Amino acid sequence: MKFQVKSSKSVEKVTNKVSSKVNRAWINDHVNDTYVKLAKKEGYRARAAYKLKEIDETLALIKPGQLVVDLGSTPGAWSQYVRRKMSPKTATGGGAAAGTLNGTIIALDLLPMDPIEGVTFIQGDFREDEVLQRLTATMAGCLADIVVSDMAPNLSGIDAADTARIEHLIELALDFTSHYMKPQGALVAKVFNGGGYEGLVKRFKETFVTVKRIKPKASRDKSSETFLVGIGLKPV
Repeated sequence: MKFQVKSSKSVEKVTNKVSSKVNRAWINDHVNDTYVKLAKKEGYRARAAYKLKEIDETLALIKPGQLVVDLGSTPGAWSQYVRRKMSPKTATGGGAAAGTLNGTIIALDLLPMDPIEGVTFIQGDFREDEVLQRLTATMAGCLADIVVSDMAPNLSGIDAADTARIEHLIELALDFTSHYMKPQGALVAKVFNGGGYEGLVKRFKETFVTVKRIKPKASRDKSSETFLVGIGLKPV
């Protein structure tokens, strides 16, 4: 019996073909996505705005006059949504900043972010003490009313490593809220189902009076992402 051995070039060709099909499928799904179309229509930089919108409309968290800290802000869709909530007289429709800002928004991300009117942006790694110091200095001695965190590590596909990275970011967000958020404030944080998830829920329950688990409609069904919301810090 003869076996045909494919050359490395043939294997590479097949791999590239499969990858190309996957990319085309993703692009097709993305372009035809309801929330992608809505974001384009309403001027939001990403469909992620509707994840925060649903969470906020469910729990009534964000109000004019607040100090909101947006962690992992780039490209800025969450800051855009918060900006609109703090401009209640702005005409309905459009995600772009408009109207008089009533409140303070501080955004932070490792990657650059295009400016949003009225939003103070800090570029840096939240895991570094120097960046955290810049953030707290910008808060000028005030405590946050709301902290929203869309931070996520680069996932490697190795469960143990990815779980550790996710947990580390969440622990940093929890530590930040414990020290720099008002007792009655709230933290909205993106997490992922899988190893370590229940441990994160436990940490939230240890930190907050009320904990909600929410999977917004705008979060893709295939995605393992979900959101934990902690409201009201428990006394230390």
